[in-house]
Amino acid sequence: MKSADKTTGKSLVIGLDCSTTGTKAVVFDKKGRTVAAAHASNPLFSPEPGYYEQNAQDWWTSARKALRTIMGRVNPERIAALAISNQRETFVPLNKNGHPIRPAIVWLDERCKHEVESFSKKIGKEGIHRITGKPVDYAPVVYRLAWMKKHEPELFKKIDKICDVHTYLVWRLTGRFRTSWASADPLGLFDMRRRKWSPKIMCALELDENRLPEVYCPGSTLGQVTKWASELTGLSTGTPIVAGGGDGQAAGLGVNALSTESAYLNLGTAVVAGIYGLQYKTGKAFRTMNSCSESGYYYECSLRAGTFAVDWLIKNILKIDPLRQSGIYKQLEREAQLVAAGSDGLLYLPYLCGAMNPYWDMTARAVFAGLSASHHRGHVYRSILEGIAFEQLFAILSVEKAIGMRVRDLIAIGGGATNDLWCHILADITGKNICIPNNTEASALGAAIAAAVGACWYPSFQEAANAMTGIRKKIKPDPDNYGKYQDLFPIYRRLYPCLKSATDLAGRTPAATTFISVRKRPRR
Repeated sequence: MKSADKTTGKSLVIGLDCSTTGTKAVVFDKKGRTVAAAHASNPLFSPEPGYYEQNAQDWWTSARKALRTIMGRVNPERIAALAISNQRETFVPLNKNGHPIRPAIVWLDERCKHEVESFSKKIGKEGIHRITGKPVDYAPVVYRLAWMKKHEPELFKKIDKICDVHTYLVWRLTGRFRTSWASADPLGLFDMRRRKWSPKIMCALELDENRLPEVYCPGSTLGQVTKWASELTGLSTGTPIVAGGGDGQAAGLGVNALSTESAYLNLGTAVVAGIYGLQYKTGKAFRTMNSCSESGYYYECSLRAGTFAVDWLIKNILKIDPLRQSGIYKQLEREAQLVAAGSDGLLYLPYLCGAMNPYWDMTARAVFAGLSASHHRGHVYRSILEGIAFEQLFAILSVEKAIGMRVRDLIAIGGGATNDLWCHILADITGKNICIPNNTEASALGAAIAAAVGACWYPSFQEAANAMTGIRKKIKPDPDNYGKYQDLFPIYRRLYPCLKSATDLAGRTPAATTFISVRKRPRR
C-alpha cells in the first residue's frame, strides 16, 4: 500500500451509487471521510399501474453529471479507482449495436407476477431456490425476462446483451460488458455456489451465456476509463473501474457488517436487513445474496413497503404533498411521540406491497387491527413505524433460528435512519442496539471500500472496512418499552395467519399504487 502511494500519489477513491431515484458520486479518502459529493436524478416512469420503467441512458446521464461535478472539485489524478453500487433487480436488454431494445424494467415492477408460477415449474421451486438462493418471488429479473419472452417475443429475439445497472455503467465507462457477482446474483440467473451463470435457468429461458456479462469478484479491476468516457465525466483516462455490488450488499460492507454480531438495516423505500455468514445457506426465512467482498453471503430479509408506507399515508390518506409541506414528517413524529408504546392497541401489518420472507405471498395485504374512534393520525403514524419494527423482529428471529446465529447490533442506514423516534422504536421492539454509522452514504462507501481494495490500499475487505467505517451513535432498548412490546409481539405474529383468508379475498382485486415519484408515459 505504501509503495503504491509513493509511485502514484493517488489518495482518493470514488463510490458511484446508482439508485432508483438518482446517482450519487462520492469521493472518499483512506479513512472513509467524504471529500466531495454530487447527485443527479433518474426519472422513473409508470406507463400503467404496476409497471415501472427507466431509460438506461438516464443512468449514464446522471452518473456522468455527478462525476463531472465532483471532478470539478478534486484533481482527477488523485483518483485511485472507482467502484459502483447499483439498484438491484433492474435490467435493460440491448441489441447488437448496444442500443436498448426497450426501457429498463425496474425492481419495483409487478408485471411478471403471473409468470412466476409457470416459469418456476420448468425448473422446480426448490431447484430455483437451491441454485439462486432466492425463494420463488417476482423480485428477481428472471421472471421479468420470462414475461418479456411471452408478451414481447419479437423484442426478446433481438436481445444481444442483458445488463444489470452495474454492467451498463461499466460498459459506458470502459467499453466492457462486465459486472460483479454481487450485482449479478439479484437477477435470479446466477448459480450462487459456483458463482457463474446457471445453464439450467438460461436453458429454460432459451438464452445462452454469451448474452450475459462476464462476472468477477468484488474488488477486481473490470477495465479502465476510456478516452471517450473521460471527456464526458472528467475522470482521467485509464482510471481503474473496480467491481462493486448491489446497493444492499454494498451497504453491508459500507457499515462493516462483516460478522454475525451486527447486521445492516436499510430503512429506505423498502426495509432490508442482512446478516453476514461464510457458508452458503438457503431458507424460507431469508434470501441469500453474495457479499460485496471476497467471500461470504448475506442472509437477507426484505419488506417492500418501508418509508414508502409513510409516504403512502401522507400522500394517499392525509392528502398532503410533502414537496410543498416538507415539515409534515417532523410534525407526524412529534404527534407520534405523544402516543404511548403500542399505539393504544392499534397494530399495523405492513404488507402494503405483499409479503416476502417468510411467507412469500404476493397477494398479502396490509391491515390496521384495533382501530377505534379514539385514534388519531399520530397513532396511525406510530403504528406504521411499530408494525415495520415488529416485522423486523419477526424476520430477524426467523433468520437467527435458521442459521444458528445471534445478532447484537442493527446498523441503521437509509432515510429512515434519520428518524430518531423510529430508531428508538426499533431498539425497543427488537431488543437490539440500533447503531448509526459515521457516514450515512453506506452504499457509496461500500463501493468505495471495494475500490480501495482494488487499488491495493488494503490487503482485505475486512481491513479496508475497519479503516474506513465507524459508529457515531448507539441507541439501546428501553427496558419498560421492551417489556410492553414483548407482550404485543405474540399478537402481531398471529395477525397474518388469522387474517390470511380475508386478505386473500382482498388480494384478488388489483391494487393501483404509485411508488416514489413517477411520470406517466404512454406504452410503446
